[in-house]
Amino acid sequence: MMDLTKGGHPMDILCFGDSNTYGFDPRSYLGGRYPASVRWTGLLAAKTGWLIREAGQNGREIPAHPAELAGLARQVQPGQTVVLMLGTNDLLQHPWWTAEEVAARMACCLDVLRPACPVLLVAPPPMCPGAWVQEPALLQESARLSACYASLAAKCGADFADAGAWDVPLLFDGVHFSPEGHRAFAAGILPVLRRMEAGQ
Repeated sequence: MMDLTKGGHPMDILCFGDSNTYGFDPRSYLGGRYPASVRWTGLLAAKTGWLIREAGQNGREIPAHPAELAGLARQVQPGQTVVLMLGTNDLLQHPWWTAEEVAARMACCLDVLRPACPVLLVAPPPMCPGAWVQEPALLQESARLSACYASLAAKCGADFADAGAWDVPLLFDGVHFSPEGHRAFAAGILPVLRRMEAGQ
């Protein structure tokens, strides 16, 4: 049955993220994508009837330049809720950065989005040792990102969720969700979004 907000309309959610929002399958030789029935976004749509708008992009870092931030703002439509999950690629591409530096970039996004729309800031599951993740510093800062995002969300008036608490399995590269990971992520984020919906 379709979940409706108090206004009688399905929740409209823009999911803005990187390859784990896009649904990238690293097992594919050609850079393929999981089908909608596997992706966490597709699972949410099927479960709830909400309008789930996928805005995931492989390799995306946190928008920081004015043109990038303006582009993000243009994607958000009136009445939408934004699920924002980024930061992993920032650490992968700039392995000398700290979690605090990544959170400072995220603060620019929240300044653009809040208070114009409800935002759920999601700390991505920490990376684990794998083909893409071999530096101890990456593991350390990835694990520290959740606390930095939680503090930032509280300061900016955004909702927060820690995907690291949802036991999301990652594949051999130490970064990307397995099919089971997408199911675990969908199961973890669903009650958070239901609480946000109830508060509208």
